[in-house]
Formats: sequence, structure tokens, C-alpha cells
Amino acid sequence: MELPIFQVDAFADRVLTGNPAAVVPLRDWLPAERMQAIAAENNLSETAFLVGGGAEWAIRWFTPAVEVDLCGHATLAAAFVIATILEPGLPRVVFRCGAHGALPVEREGDLFHLDFPAQPPAPVPPPTGIEAALGVAPEATVASKPLLAVLRDEEAVRALRPDLGWVGALPWHGLVATAPGRDRDFVSRYFVPQSGIAEDPVTGATHCALVPYWADRLGRERLTARQVSRRGGDLVLERRGPRVRIGGRAALYLDGRIRV
Repeated sequence: MELPIFQVDAFADRVLTGNPAAVVPLRDWLPAERMQAIAAENNLSETAFLVGGGAEWAIRWFTPAVEVDLCGHATLAAAFVIATILEPGLPRVVFRCGAHGALPVEREGDLFHLDFPAQPPAPVPPPTGIEAALGVAPEATVASKPLLAVLRDEEAVRALRPDLGWVGALPWHGLVATAPGRDRDFVSRYFVPQSGIAEDPVTGATHCALVPYWADRLGRERLTARQVSRRGGDLVLERRGPRVRIGGRAALYLDGRIRV
């Protein structure tokens, strides 16, 4: 069987930056174990599989190790492929997934805006050993799906070298380190060994928690952010009641066919 494949750098205005994702359009779903094997072979933080056409597509996301219930950068990559290659000029795509229902994506020039559910974090006590594991004491710890460690400034986030064994044992889905930014409203990094990813380059889904936190803290609904991983990426954000709008650009790195 031959299948088309696209590799897109998401939350990036040029290739070799942002977060790479593979996008594989299908006529019908493959067995889950086959999609998982393809994602492992791709060895990117996410591979998105799509079934549908026009402006309506079902979507599923796989890391090299597991299927996940929500992924921002691979959804952005999928919308980019649909709107620029499969259905050129399409201004709006609606993805559907089992866990979260409809996930619209709107195109505004070269920006793609994801409409995702907000996941406001709540304060939690600092987990035992966090200062030793991070090398710094957080100013606050809050959690929704991931644990968020709020640090004093951008330099502390950039310098972080966490104990990934400790992170992997957390009862939350990974660790987000965040702080006020120098030239953005806030910055972050995301470590998620639970999904086989030491550090994710740029993560849309963590901003479902980061946007409500920083909107409350800064008293503004519209925000700018940068994920300060080695590759890095910029996000344009807005809280809209129970939803968050997560905007970014994308660049096509490769297209081809796989044989499975």
C-alpha cells in the first residue's frame, strides 16, 4: 500500500524551526497498530492521520509511542496541508476527534487559528522533589492535564535541565515550565517523557492551560507567547470563554509517499 505523506514545520515561519509533524491522509482508517508503527517509523513528536474531504475531516494523532487525545501542532500542520495542497484556498477546516468533538481551524493569511477547549489549571502543592529535579524552586505550581511550574523569568526557563526520570513519574501528563517573557507575554517549555518525548519543540495543546493562567495573571484576553525550545516557535493566543484560540504559521518541509 502506498500513502501520501507530508512533513510540516508547525508554529514556524520557515523550515527547520518550530515543531515538525507528519500528516498522512487516508481513505479509511488503518488498524491502530499500523498507524502506531508508521508514527514510530516517522520518529517525529506527532503524526496526524486524516479521513475525510473538503472542509470536514476526522483526525487522530500518534507519537512514536502512543496515541494521544489532543495535539495542537499536528492539527495546525494538517490544516496547512488541506488548505494549501489538498483543498487550496480553503479558509476554514473542521476536524473531529473522539475526545473533544469539533476542532475548527480558520485561516487568516498565513496564520492558522486553532479553536481548542480551554483547560484552566488549578493550584496544587509542589510535588516532592521538584526543586532538586528542576534545579530551581518554582514560584507556583498549577495543574490541569500537565503540571505547570511557574518560574521567575525567561532565563530560568531557558536554562532548565530537568530530571526526566522524575518528570516521567509525575501523575500529570508531563511538565510545562513557564515564566514572563522578555518580548512576549510569556514563554514555556514542555517535557513529556510519558509519551516518549523528552522535550516537545512547540506544543499547541499545553496552551489550553497556559492561556487561561496567563490571561488571569496579566488581565488580558489576547496574548503572545514563545516556546523556547532549541527549535522554538511563536504563538498568537486569545481566550474566548471556554475556548482558546491558538494561532501560528507553518512551512512545508517535504512531501512524498510511504509504502506500508
